[in-house]
Amino acid sequence: MKQEAARQQAAAQEAVKQEAARQQAAAQEAAKQEAARQQAAVQEAAKQDAAKPDAARQALTKQEQAKRDRAEQEAQREERLRAIGRQLDAEAAQRDAANRPSRSLLPMGSSLRRGWLYGRADANTDMVLYAEAMSKKIELNLTFEMVRDVVKQPHTQPTVTVAVRSDGSVEKITFVVSSGVPAIDEAIRRVVASQAPYGAFPPALARQYDVIEIRRTWVFDTAIRLQ
Repeated sequence: MKQEAARQQAAAQEAVKQEAARQQAAAQEAAKQEAARQQAAVQEAAKQDAAKPDAARQALTKQEQAKRDRAEQEAQREERLRAIGRQLDAEAAQRDAANRPSRSLLPMGSSLRRGWLYGRADANTDMVLYAEAMSKKIELNLTFEMVRDVVKQPHTQPTVTVAVRSDGSVEKITFVVSSGVPAIDEAIRRVVASQAPYGAFPPALARQYDVIEIRRTWVFDTAIRLQ
């Protein structure tokens, strides 16, 4: 019985020893895995930190390239508008030269019969209708493209008098109130010239006047409006 008791005690001690060894091995393995996980996390964080400057540089490069592209597109657009303006100026000059009567056939300036329309209403309905037709021609023929960029600048609404001869050609353009921006005033001159001639006076109007002066205030929003 003593021997059996001793054997059982030795077996119990061995079992305890083995369990302790197993738990110690498990703890060591868990510690090893945790250390490996922490090391992987540190390496991943370091990798992400290293990638941030490259990502920032790439984002900055994209922004700078986008700015350069926008600037190049704007420059090309400006050049196209200038080319259109030059072409319109040349065509207007050609039309004006072709439609302008010889100076020897025109009466002297002092003897020209002149009419004035400084508002939208007048007893002379022929003059009112002619002025309305002239305004519509300017407003409806995509002329806003010629002023779109310059009118973004702060300016005063200009008041402009356009003197039109009986053949529809433009005698002169007078700024009663300037826009305050030379580029806008010049663009208005180009717009007026680009649409000339404005059509000969109707017979009843031609019997009364050689020149009529039409005054309008120019308003720019999404289009040109003559008030």
